[in-house]
Amino acid sequence: MTNFKNIAFVLLLLAVPCEGISLPRCTLIILNNQNQRISLSAELAATEADRSRGLMFRKSLPASSGMLFVFKYEQMQNFWMKNTYIPLSIAYIDSHGVIREIYDMKPIDVSITYPSVFPAQYALEVNRGWFAENNITRGCRILLNGCIGKQDSVIGR
Repeated sequence: MTNFKNIAFVLLLLAVPCEGISLPRCTLIILNNQNQRISLSAELAATEADRSRGLMFRKSLPASSGMLFVFKYEQMQNFWMKNTYIPLSIAYIDSHGVIREIYDMKPIDVSITYPSVFPAQYALEVNRGWFAENNITRGCRILLNGCIGKQDSVIGR
């Protein structure tokens, strides 16, 4: 009976979403369409598990912060909002740090996906409207500011 209780407890812990998971952070600098430098504090989602979890189960995201999804190669990407309660905007970014696409995403709605039209090596999620409020549009450049070096060993580059 004790083993069953231990197993049940462990399964319960695995099923409970964890907001306290800490990912590496860094500061991104984005050159907006007026060539102003906009700072953003970003969590790095560089592993498959971190990218799969993303911002799921969180109730809020601090202002001027987001999550940078890092992929090993430039490729077509596709995101959805399963278990994601925060209204978000997503930017797909090529390997040179140029924003190719920006979409506003609807919380919780799994009937909609947000595929990239162009290959992207990075995706950046922020509070919905943050890009527009900061005059960040397609063609703007993100200075990864050493962020990618912090995760190269994780993704095997």
